[in-house]
Amino acid sequence: MGRANSQHSRSKSKNNLAQVPKNLKKESDGVYEEYSAELADQADKTAQARAKAADERQGK
Repeated sequence: MGRANSQHSRSKSKNNLAQVPKNLKKESDGVYEEYSAELADQADKTAQARAKAADERQGK
């Protein structure tokens, strides 16, 4: 004999995923926020150099 519909053990929350309201979504344009160069550490400077090199390779 089969089980009744109310006895299935699978999750029913598959269709009930949380969603972010449109007014809270932040559009990403690829531009990073500005910060003071005096506060930048070596990792920040390396990351900026890599980003600049990648932009040049992409022809931006």
